[in-house]
Amino acid sequence: MPFRQGSARTRQRTVLLVGVVVLLAALLLAVVLASVLTHGKQEVSPKMLQWKDRGTTKNLQEVILGRCYNYVMARYPELGDKDCLKIWESLKHAFIYKNPCNITSEDYQPLMELASHPIPCNKSLFWSKTSDLAHRYTKSNQNFLTLEDTLLGYMADRVSWCGDPSAPGINYESCPKRSECESNPSSVFWKMASKMFAEAACGVVQVMLNGSVEAGAFRSSSIFGSIEIFNLNPNKVSAVHIWLMHDIGGPQTESCSGHSIRRLTSILEQRNFKITCEDNYRPVQLLQCVHNPDHTDCRLCTNTT
Repeated sequence: MPFRQGSARTRQRTVLLVGVVVLLAALLLAVVLASVLTHGKQEVSPKMLQWKDRGTTKNLQEVILGRCYNYVMARYPELGDKDCLKIWESLKHAFIYKNPCNITSEDYQPLMELASHPIPCNKSLFWSKTSDLAHRYTKSNQNFLTLEDTLLGYMADRVSWCGDPSAPGINYESCPKRSECESNPSSVFWKMASKMFAEAACGVVQVMLNGSVEAGAFRSSSIFGSIEIFNLNPNKVSAVHIWLMHDIGGPQTESCSGHSIRRLTSILEQRNFKITCEDNYRPVQLLQCVHNPDHTDCRLCTNTT
């Protein structure tokens, strides 16, 4: 009897040991398979890539909603019928949980329709390489509007956003630059907004360019040169006034007779626009001199007769 009891215990221990080994082998196999399956996903997931531009602005929803309500309630109450919540939801759905290099114009179309509004004739001001000066000017002179002074531009100015296919659907760490992929959320948005701004222009429009830029005041690769200029409607726009500004203390690389301005004039004339060009448009130059009153470039601004 003792011998049989010992043999039974031995067999039980052997069976238990075999069971443990099988269980451990199964767990190990499961871990290996999971690792293999997820490895491929990690290699193609956009979130695993480190983009070169800043990530989505923190508290993006609060920023967009706050700017929208401020614009339609305080700045332009005549636009009070705009639904800021719907506008935010439309923006969010344009990029959330999406590959940030695969954004299309269709993604933003609902947003463009919700946030669009008329632009009064003779008030459209386009700019290239004069961002700070153009926006200082529209803040001091309510007779003109840049894209950033419209509802769409006001909400998105200096704000960043991009999505990611995996949770939480928004990438707060980094977003792609245009050089990394052209169909990124920011580039597609600004191209569409710029196109819509140009299409809405009527009467006389103004263009503020920088005559101190070494590469030339007019660049075909700029938003103005590649999108806005070709979406101005000759049946609505009567003339284009070019203001060629030079930086205070900076080089005067180009004047209204310069090579890039001649190229711009040729494009506009082919589209049947009337064109005028003025070097250092005086009202804008006076604004430049407010910040540089003692500079030699500003003496003409103060010595009037």
